[in-house]
Amino acid sequence: MCLLLPVFPADLAAQTTEPPWEERTIQAHVDQKNLRGELPPLVLEELRRRGEQLFTAKFTPSDGAGRPAATQAAIPTKRDIPADQLFHRGGGPDANACSGCHNQPAIGGAGDFVTNIFINESSNDERAPMPNPSFANERGTTHIFGAGLIELLAREMTADLQAIRRETIQRAARDQTEITAELETKGIDFGTIGVSPDGAIDTTNIEGIDPDLVIKPFGQKGVFSSLREFTVHVLNHHHGMQANERFGFEQTGELDFDGDGVVTEFSDGDVSAMVAWQAGLTPPRLLDPDDERWKTAALNGEVLFGRLGCTSCHVRALPLENLRFSDPGPVGSQGTLSRADVPEVATYDLSNLTWASGLPRDDQGRVLVPLFGDLKRHRIAVGKEPLGNELLPQRGVEPGVFLTAELWGLASTGPYGHRNDYVTIDGIIRAHGGEALAAAKAYAKTTGDERSALIAYLKTLIISPGE
Repeated sequence: MCLLLPVFPADLAAQTTEPPWEERTIQAHVDQKNLRGELPPLVLEELRRRGEQLFTAKFTPSDGAGRPAATQAAIPTKRDIPADQLFHRGGGPDANACSGCHNQPAIGGAGDFVTNIFINESSNDERAPMPNPSFANERGTTHIFGAGLIELLAREMTADLQAIRRETIQRAARDQTEITAELETKGIDFGTIGVSPDGAIDTTNIEGIDPDLVIKPFGQKGVFSSLREFTVHVLNHHHGMQANERFGFEQTGELDFDGDGVVTEFSDGDVSAMVAWQAGLTPPRLLDPDDERWKTAALNGEVLFGRLGCTSCHVRALPLENLRFSDPGPVGSQGTLSRADVPEVATYDLSNLTWASGLPRDDQGRVLVPLFGDLKRHRIAVGKEPLGNELLPQRGVEPGVFLTAELWGLASTGPYGHRNDYVTIDGIIRAHGGEALAAAKAYAKTTGDERSALIAYLKTLIISPGE
């Protein structure tokens, strides 16, 4: 059954025909055909409500949970050996609900060490013993508050970088000379490209991003370009819930690719609802402590944060031009609904959400997104340095190289590190290596009072979803 939008909350119950004791969670699917143009605030509210329902839903086999004939791979892949159980901690499925892991300090938040997952997107054999770093990389759950702002920043930065490439190609052809161009957007340096008169591009000196110049702000390695791509991937990986846009008949030639007896597990509209909910999540904020001692210490810690060099990666804020979030977005990816697949994209104006009015702005009216990150990959471990525990690359990103972790919300989302195995902020700072080794050493040389002040500052980076 499809839920036709636009609708109002009262209409939703009328769409439900299953008895209330039915052991399934999804009793109506959202129809993507009705999601087009700028959605009125009430319709967006209803769509986001549906998205939250799906995010917290405990999926059952009647919904399509499980994938007995398919693996966790990003590209639809059959198992070598059929699964003999629903859950598997190694290659998944490993959770009933998204909120089973994303729950600290609220739904959409981070997870404790116990929620760690294991990532290997290419294996066809999920019977390997776990944990096994030769088989999979172990990762902690990160929060997704403010995710819509992060994706909008990534889209604008991608557009800037690709415009630089396009203009450099044109200049090289016009002047018949080789040109080197700097790749910089919003104050973040991504290296350089070289372009020959014939249009050949040298990508050797690109830094912290793939040669396609697409900012990929999701996943700890920075390999997912959009909430939509990430959602489609993790639904299959963690729940065995297969989205039509990647696993449907048009993509795989099969009505039930994972062989679990359920044909429509997640419609295009269902994914859109989850994207709309995630995109509108309240961004973390900076706490203004009531305790005068804390306030004074935090002010001193902020100064030290810059002096130690932390802001070279953990940039306090990046400017955002526009709060209009479109879905599908401008950057497509294989196996994800694209703009070419819909008659008209849906647009969600995030400025209509209650938290938007409190966002800081610069003198040009741009929103200053206080992410404490740069949406760029950096090497934070060399060899057997503390954070160098992974053995496998992910989508071409080497072990020891990770997307800068956005620190907003840090105080509300411990433990820390890509494996959630550092229980204090002091511990994770000291663990930094690679490009961050100098800053970690400088921190270790500070006095106890200085370190305390820095922690006081970082402890003001909180998530308060109810405000």
